Amino acid sequence: MSVLLKTRVTAIGPEVADLAEGGVVILFADGSPPELAEVSVLHLTEQGPSDDAPQKGASITLGPVSATITAVGDTAWSKVREMGHVVISFNGATEAERPGELCASEIDTGALVTALTPGAVITIAA
Repeated sequence: MSVLLKTRVTAIGPEVADLAEGGVVILFADGSPPELAEVSVLHLTEQGPSDDAPQKGASITLGPVSATITAVGDTAWSKVREMGHVVISFNGATEAERPGELCASEIDTGALVTALTPGAVITIAA
């Protein structure tokens, strides 16, 4: 399995739990503007991001929570590469609604909220 991105959570914005309960996680690299940090999981990349975007079927793990990528928006990976930003929707959609979105299989959102803690590792692998 090839790691496309491995990053560590550094901070959790105060509005992240509400979004995660709805199956949405917004990643933003450390140093994001304060108004974005409120809704974001801030992170520091440890490996990657790779040149090539993940494809449908790639895995994504957030701590102990695992899912399968089901769709990749047209600009999602370039935003990851440029500014460490992406919206991950755990909705099982086969087409991304927004160009900067990664869609993944549905998961237990309660487990997702619990998994999103400083120090947690997020990995996307193919």
